[in-house]
Amino acid sequence: MTTIRKIVLDAFLEVCDGYAPDRVIADPEMNARFLSACHRVSDFNGPQALNQCLLNLRKASGLAGAKCKKRTQLENQESYAFASEIAVRSLEIKHKVSLDVILCDPILASEFDSVALEIAPGYTPFHYRWAALGLRKTRKLKPEILARVVTESVVGPIKAIELDLNASQGKQGVYILTSRQKVLYVGEARNLRLRLRTHLEHSDNKFLARYLWEFGLQDLFIEIHVLPNSSSGIVRRALELELIRSRRPEFNVNR
Repeated sequence: MTTIRKIVLDAFLEVCDGYAPDRVIADPEMNARFLSACHRVSDFNGPQALNQCLLNLRKASGLAGAKCKKRTQLENQESYAFASEIAVRSLEIKHKVSLDVILCDPILASEFDSVALEIAPGYTPFHYRWAALGLRKTRKLKPEILARVVTESVVGPIKAIELDLNASQGKQGVYILTSRQKVLYVGEARNLRLRLRTHLEHSDNKFLARYLWEFGLQDLFIEIHVLPNSSSGIVRRALELELIRSRRPEFNVNR
């Protein structure tokens, strides 16, 4: 019987065209051809298992005989890399998964694409996915503590003008305010509804208030991580400081 490793290896060699496994997984068109080649032999394994097997082969040097010398270079990555970072962070925390799992699972990859597209429209899923891999390669996607913390729920990233603040009534947690290009502010609150309303009506952070007065709420996104009611203020503040360290918000005071 043909093993899954041989099926994956043969399919990869058939479709890779000299590119590395990361390209075959991140590029929706190449990935579709790869999965089709696998399923011609056996349809027993699903897309996620096949993609993950390909990554495992690469990590275990199981592709030593493959000639993967072509390089992928996309222009203007600075225009959408931030959206890729926000999308990865959002799914990592929401689903407790890594970037590899996101890209290998078609459902998660589609969700990733949707989040990135909302923040930086005008690019293809391949652009967003490849930018995410580039961020990880340059060590800009180090795991966050929040991804390992039990949260009650995750909201967003969602446009501020579409956010229902009443849904956060009586809830505590941490929040992240972003534009289409950068993280603006990170905070924690015992009462998320009141704190976010203060920011949106007239923030007590003068730099954020000035930004929102100048640019408005149209392109402001909010990401909320609701914590269990039993969480202490110490936990909220620790998560806030960790997010400030990893997200590098423009308007937070250095601590």
